[in-house]
Amino acid sequence: MPLSVAQPPAAASASSLWRLRGYLKPHRWALLAMLVASLGGVALSIAIPLVTKALIDGPITRHELGPVLPLGLLAIGLGVLEAVFIFWRRWVQSNAVLGLETSLRRDLYDRLQHLPMSFHTRWQSGQLLSRVTTDLSAIRRFSGFGLLFLLINIVQLLTVTVVLLMMYWPLGLVVATAAVPIIWLSMRFEKAYVVVSRRVQDQQGDLATLAQEGAVGIRVIKSFGRSRHVCEQYDEAAREQRLTSLDKVRLAAKFWTFLEMIPNLAVVVVLLLGAIGVGRGLLTPGELVAFITLMLSLVWPVSSLGVILAMSQEAMTAAARVLEIFDTEPDIVTGERRVGQARGHLRFEHVDFAFPDAPDQLVLRDVNLDVAPGQTLALVGATGSGKTSLTALVARLFDVTGGRITIDDVDIRDLDLRELRSLVATAFEEPTLFSMSAHENVTLGRPDAATDEVLSALELAQAGFVHELPWGLDTRIGEQGLSLSGGQRQRLALARAVLARPKVLVLDDTLSALDVHTEALVEEALSRVLSETTGLIVAHRASTVMLADQVALLQGGTVTHVGTHRELLDTVPAYRELLAADVAGGDGPAADGDATTDPDTDPDPNTDADTDVDRAQVRA
Repeated sequence: MPLSVAQPPAAASASSLWRLRGYLKPHRWALLAMLVASLGGVALSIAIPLVTKALIDGPITRHELGPVLPLGLLAIGLGVLEAVFIFWRRWVQSNAVLGLETSLRRDLYDRLQHLPMSFHTRWQSGQLLSRVTTDLSAIRRFSGFGLLFLLINIVQLLTVTVVLLMMYWPLGLVVATAAVPIIWLSMRFEKAYVVVSRRVQDQQGDLATLAQEGAVGIRVIKSFGRSRHVCEQYDEAAREQRLTSLDKVRLAAKFWTFLEMIPNLAVVVVLLLGAIGVGRGLLTPGELVAFITLMLSLVWPVSSLGVILAMSQEAMTAAARVLEIFDTEPDIVTGERRVGQARGHLRFEHVDFAFPDAPDQLVLRDVNLDVAPGQTLALVGATGSGKTSLTALVARLFDVTGGRITIDDVDIRDLDLRELRSLVATAFEEPTLFSMSAHENVTLGRPDAATDEVLSALELAQAGFVHELPWGLDTRIGEQGLSLSGGQRQRLALARAVLARPKVLVLDDTLSALDVHTEALVEEALSRVLSETTGLIVAHRASTVMLADQVALLQGGTVTHVGTHRELLDTVPAYRELLAADVAGGDGPAADGDATTDPDTDPDPNTDADTDVDRAQVRA
């Protein structure tokens, strides 16, 4: 399954992890303590075999019992101290590593919130989810375990090898020679593992996307009886991910098998040569025991090298995937100006717009509109005419390609984004509700709203149903509001937009899911709100047009006519056809059989059409 990303995957390398080093800086003292404790543990692990050597070659060989107890107690003391160092290192390590992950997770989520809609339309939600969860966990594991032990194991390997060479150089040379195939295998393993690791992590993102879509779209899937189909889709993707994971496991298994074999072969050779050395008097029994003990202490660093290298490759890949988000330059940059005492005068001046991924295909062309403070403009047009795209430009969900949009004569691109989005509130046709209480959903745009203001906004939006929920306003709304009907979700979203008390209120066909009676009540209340703010309404229903002072007709991405409802109805056939289609579709009395227009007997068919539209507002 191909990735929905704007650029090819970034190459994973150590430089990707190095770029995230700033997150370790606040924990530098903890990292230093971890390093000291770890190196102390290495020194003690080397010292204990040397004490054993002194014990065997000294009092045991000479049959002297006196020094045995002090040397034995010294070895025990060194072992206890090593355990203390290990405990100290792990305790300090957990705080530092979890702090690193928390900071990185916070910044990544903050970055996702600041990236524009053009970014989010190009990326699958599952790919973003896997980066915020799985990839950050991989970075944490390597930062807390892999990086530290990679350093410690290298230090231990080098130090012990030097000690062994000094103790008896022929055997030390055997140990040093065993490192050559390990280094060669590690280099080959690293190149192959980074490729398969990236593929597995990308496929995990694709699986997360399918799981997320299946959960959010469960009602649609069930209603069309497509559960088996989506299960097969998920199963196919899961099988692909399984096969890639098996490739990854096979690659790691081969590498780890060789890592286990090489130290064991080296131990056999050392035992053979060591026994010969003792027999010829070139090596004491104590030196041989110490040598074998020290060599066995290298088994764990060598055998763990495969795990650590695998972990490092996964972390490098994860860091590269995370940096793909951090490196994305937002095409919407905040300005610095503030309007001050805003009035809400909205103006479109020769506006062109094309989506970033199709810059040559203009969705809007030379749009000119002027909406005075307190005035409401309805946008009417056929599907695909550009109405929703136009409303998305007001809050800078996308930026204009040409021309400009101003509020109170200030280009919205010059405004601070927080300022702009406090001036503009939008209620969408497909509202998004979050997995939080009804109260939190409504006050999302204005958390400090008083209780009476919240209740007033709910009453205006005819959203009194929230009081009948099990815990009233404190009832937790399920993810995406799936426990509510479409009309209920729209009413809560409308209450949220109204409560924000914006200077510019954008309603993107917000009443489409309401029944005619509820729509009439909402429109009556909305008319009072819109008299005090600048309104921009996408209208598909004839009744919604009646809320507007002016109507703009969009055709093919261009505003072809602007005027009052009566003017356009009388002079623009295309506008009349759009409303006639709406009335015929069930929003007018003719659809219910309440009234009909007979063009052969009525001298003014337009008058009757207008009457039908007017009636549509109050039809119950």
